[in-house]
Amino acid sequence: MIHYDPHQWFSHFFQLRGSLLREIGARLAFCVFWAAGVVWVDRNWTNVGMPSLLHTLLGGALGLLLVFRTNTSYDRFWEGRRLWGGIVNESRNLIRGARIHLAEEPELLHRLVRWTAVFPWSAMNELRGVDGLGPYSDRVPEADRVAVISAQHTPVAVAQAMTECLAVARQRGAITDIVMMALDQNIQLLVDYLGGCERIRKTPLPFAYAVHLRRSMVLYCLTLPFAMVDSFGWLTVLDVAFISYVFFGIEEIGVEIEGPFGHDANDLPLEDICETIHRNVYALAGLETLEREVMPEGL
Repeated sequence: MIHYDPHQWFSHFFQLRGSLLREIGARLAFCVFWAAGVVWVDRNWTNVGMPSLLHTLLGGALGLLLVFRTNTSYDRFWEGRRLWGGIVNESRNLIRGARIHLAEEPELLHRLVRWTAVFPWSAMNELRGVDGLGPYSDRVPEADRVAVISAQHTPVAVAQAMTECLAVARQRGAITDIVMMALDQNIQLLVDYLGGCERIRKTPLPFAYAVHLRRSMVLYCLTLPFAMVDSFGWLTVLDVAFISYVFFGIEEIGVEIEGPFGHDANDLPLEDICETIHRNVYALAGLETLEREVMPEGL
């Protein structure tokens, strides 16, 4: 994600990263050359102009389609951010409660913290179709790490390992059944939030809507020079370039943000969120010193 100052206007006019100009450049160039060809034919060969009423009427309908497209995409983007905000909160709540109830079991607490810190990284990789537990996976014992990575669903396997920590604590009498259920509820919510993210990733905009919108935009932009050439002459090329830039840009914004879990410049900053969770859970548990003491031996 690109962080920017919303009060700065002029610097944004010259910024290419995240502006999607590269993505729509080929389409925009084709429309410009097409418009130039239409104007040349009209001026040097035969009149090809047509009434502009049709494009006036279709422009409103196309605008509504684009508005629906971008609103739907932003809803997906914002829901994805809310779900990851839930992952942050539940990770904090889990360790906040575990530190109190597992104060007499520092080894189990440390183990739970490790798995909790690994969970968001595994969730991010799952959403991106990548294997692994993230940059801090070496803090998990190798045998457990191999078993989790080889599981059918890595983040769920990590959540299972977190629940097993609570089960061991219950068996040792460190926590009661009620406390275990309360802490495990946080783990359940982590899995629920991940499921919500998977729903967004695996449910794109209906194909028929995307195809119809793109066909309509292409036909509109390619026939637009015929409706403008009589009134604007060679300025038609500039007008078509501007209108095509607006239409294609709006549609591409929807494409860019409808899947917010990738590596694009406008996607969610998942790496930053995972780093925040990692720092928070270790700080909440007060395990920075214990980390250095226990890590050489492992669990």
